[in-house]
Amino acid sequence: MTRVACIGEAMIELSMRGSTANVGVAGDTLNTAIYLKRAAPDVQVDYVTCLGDDPFSGQIRDFIAAQDIGCGAIQTIAGKSPGLYAITTTDDGERSFTYWRSASAAREMFQTGDTCDFSPLSDYDLVYLSGITMAILPPHVRQALIRWLESASIRVAYDSNFRPKLWEDQQIAQEATRAMWARCDIAMPSIDDEMALFDETDTQVAARFDTYQGTGALKRGDLGPLSLGEPVEQTYAAAPKVVDTTAAGDSFNGGYLGAVLTGSTQADALRAGHDCAARVVQHRGAIIPK
Repeated sequence: MTRVACIGEAMIELSMRGSTANVGVAGDTLNTAIYLKRAAPDVQVDYVTCLGDDPFSGQIRDFIAAQDIGCGAIQTIAGKSPGLYAITTTDDGERSFTYWRSASAAREMFQTGDTCDFSPLSDYDLVYLSGITMAILPPHVRQALIRWLESASIRVAYDSNFRPKLWEDQQIAQEATRAMWARCDIAMPSIDDEMALFDETDTQVAARFDTYQGTGALKRGDLGPLSLGEPVEQTYAAAPKVVDTTAAGDSFNGGYLGAVLTGSTQADALRAGHDCAARVVQHRGAIIPK
């Protein structure tokens, strides 16, 4: 059985409806893990993070397990708690986010005293992580993880998923992202993220990835993805109605990876990712009904 580790931060989500909050669970790499598992049920998908010993951490763990995602790699840290964010929506449907995550348990991933331990990742065939995963790690852990991945024989999938407020500064984000693009086997960048991160036009981003040596997809929303590493010419149908773009890129990643890991061609994998995202944006929230 193919084993995949999705690494990142799962948070408590407060979705505001007036003065009432609906409590849920969300996280970019967790979203991808869920859609990957749905696309490829025979693939073993585990989530790698740290949680606390509080009730909200228990809610997150129960949610992950209910999605058929393995929880054996989740570390519990006494006295810690997960990150939290709230979604508010204006009358015209515009969404904004407020985060409380600076003391999240997930920021302590891979740390054992004064050392870093990434050896549990060696048990997997592929690890998936994102720019958010990298951004929340302390700088010394981030650099150690990059060095470990550079020397490991494991396959790596990456999405830069740029969130400026999480990084120390843009230059550090650029350096870490360049290192990950040089290392990863499966690249799944979004063109908007890459434009913002590297101050480039869409044409410049596409040209930069034109020489990428691995495989993957450059996501462009309803325009459909550009194939990386292998020329593919095909059209993509846009979603008939976009209700909520939350997790559009995450769900593409899950659908694409699920197809790749079960032997689909690049053309079919690209279409699987695009079709998954097109379904998700027609529903509210990151995780749609099965």
